[in-house]
Amino acid sequence: MTLVVTGAAGWFGSAFLELLAQRDAADVRALVHSPSDVRAVTARLPGARVYVGDVSSEQDVADLFEGLASCEVVHAAGVIHPAAVAQFDRVNAVGSRLVVQQALRHGLRRFVHISSNSVVGTNPTAEEAFRDHEPYHPYLEYGASKMRGEIEVTSALEAAGVPGVVLRPPWFYGRFQPERQARFLKTVRSGRFPLIGGGGNRRSMVDVDRLATAAWLALEADTSGVRPYWIADAQPYTMTEILDAVRQAARLEGLAVTDGAMRLPAIVGPLAYRVDATLQRLGRYQQEIHVAGELDKTIACRVDGAVRDLGFEPATDLVAGMRRSYRWGLDNGQDV
Repeated sequence: MTLVVTGAAGWFGSAFLELLAQRDAADVRALVHSPSDVRAVTARLPGARVYVGDVSSEQDVADLFEGLASCEVVHAAGVIHPAAVAQFDRVNAVGSRLVVQQALRHGLRRFVHISSNSVVGTNPTAEEAFRDHEPYHPYLEYGASKMRGEIEVTSALEAAGVPGVVLRPPWFYGRFQPERQARFLKTVRSGRFPLIGGGGNRRSMVDVDRLATAAWLALEADTSGVRPYWIADAQPYTMTEILDAVRQAARLEGLAVTDGAMRLPAIVGPLAYRVDATLQRLGRYQQEIHVAGELDKTIACRVDGAVRDLGFEPATDLVAGMRRSYRWGLDNGQDV
């Protein structure tokens, strides 16, 4: 059985490949987007067969599966902060359709799809938390593209009678973080994080290593049909709790910390959201405005289903996880 992993050089993909190496996984095909990613993949999982290509290219995806008689798939390729809004659908929706179609043509046995909290948007109040089965209510174009990707995968698998698991992670933290997460850590540590309103809105978060383990558990689980699961820490945190944990982690790592944050009035969040939505309708995307529009939102979920059905063990210590984030950043030359 060949395991096919897309998005193998990304934040999740890097953690998942290291987990595969620890479990002595053999016969792995990994898809990356750039030739510069190949070395990192082979360093984390020696023996992996690495393919360079675009997940939205029919030919590149066909090449990835060529010659396989049976396979399992962990599909993680996606775009979060694109240069243009059109990339959302091309990568997250069309790419998902191409991957599941090719997998089914090559003896697919099980499919794990890494999706996003954005397919169901934000919680109506700070006290609520999403359950596994929620109606779609996507957050702007990213959420809509991830929703379409979920629908493509689910409908194809159900039609073929092949089992699958859709994992919906919220905000990542932990090892292999990209520069945007390093900037977040530094902004909090320096007292310059833009705290909108009172900071009582709640956010679920997930340690990337726990997410990687969840994907492995989803491959191994004996679930039938296709169903979604939230993958996150045991409990959501208020925004002020997140900032406190980041500061405490920085101090424990011996870094200088400035307490406080750049407090902004509550009206800033809705204004940023409106600007973001307008820009996206015009086909434009501006990362800083998009993030500002989310900072006052509650995005909280429950992980009961993953604990029950997959054997998932959620993290309970955000400070320890943020210490790993800082440590990884420092060890890898990031300005955290």
